[in-house]
Amino acid sequence: MSLSILNNNTCPENSTICTGSSCLMPPDNFNKILGTVLSASITTLLALVMFSLGCSVEFRKFWGHIRYPWGIIVGFLCQFGIMPIAGFTLAIVFSVHPLQAVVVLIMGCCPGGTGSNILSYWVDGDMDLSLSMTTCSTLFALGMMPLCLFLYTKKWVDSDSIVIPYDTIGISLVTLVVPVAIGMCVNYKWPKIAKKILKVGSIVGGILIVTVAVIGGVLYKGSWVIDPKLWIIGTIFPAIGFCVGGTLAILANLSWSRCRTVALETGLQNTQLCSTIVQLSFRPDQLPLIFTFPLIYSIFQILIAILFLIVYQIYKKICGKKEQEEETVSPYAHTNLGFEIDEKGKK
Repeated sequence: MSLSILNNNTCPENSTICTGSSCLMPPDNFNKILGTVLSASITTLLALVMFSLGCSVEFRKFWGHIRYPWGIIVGFLCQFGIMPIAGFTLAIVFSVHPLQAVVVLIMGCCPGGTGSNILSYWVDGDMDLSLSMTTCSTLFALGMMPLCLFLYTKKWVDSDSIVIPYDTIGISLVTLVVPVAIGMCVNYKWPKIAKKILKVGSIVGGILIVTVAVIGGVLYKGSWVIDPKLWIIGTIFPAIGFCVGGTLAILANLSWSRCRTVALETGLQNTQLCSTIVQLSFRPDQLPLIFTFPLIYSIFQILIAILFLIVYQIYKKICGKKEQEEETVSPYAHTNLGFEIDEKGKK
């Protein structure tokens, strides 16, 4: 409900209580309805984008990452080992408000977002590894998120008060797995058509990432007044994810394409899931302190990823196509034969 001051002693037709000088108006549900419509539209578009990215995946290679999951294990350690510790450390170092510390930790405990799949395509990453990592991290989040939050949030709040939206995680899995599986089938049956779908979907995906960030900034423009410490953390946190993920991938002897993939999968978190948890777990009077942080993280993770993309594209142009094709492993790595599967499905 909102209070409206009368002009010329005229009461609006939709008012509920009038006192002569003011009237009580019904709540304005426009933003709520708009948010619901946009959420449904974005989810549908995202499913279509994931379908197009699935058109780049070969089942044999995808299954190879599942059977011999060295890359997935590295991503798991980054996602649910490094990122929660990084969030905990940042909250301690910057001495933020307890509620703000909790939301930083929630972000650190979230699985990888689908934006990493789109950007992995643009930096010539390993799409089979990217999609398998996102699928597995979302699945692992069902158990790892409650465990990590239990371990790291005890300093500030009772972890039982944090609501894990398992239905939202389930929807994320469905909107990821089903479209990708259909895309893989299209790639198997009609590879030429799959390539055309992939080109269109990758462009639409890039536009979608930017659009989501802009829409979020417009819808929640009244929440931008927030502790400056959260702005700093929102800038540093994704950068830590990119750097640590890439470094650990190099130390694990992964090829350069897989190092880029792991870096993106680690730095690009599922910020929509974090926002849902925040809304479900905190009272309305607490939200102004924390609600904008997922959006801040989302904006800076996208900006850093775009910068990463620009640097990589410049590198490709300088080094030339031939050299780029020969770059299969890092200078510190040996070929990881655990991922190479012959025609009979053997290592």
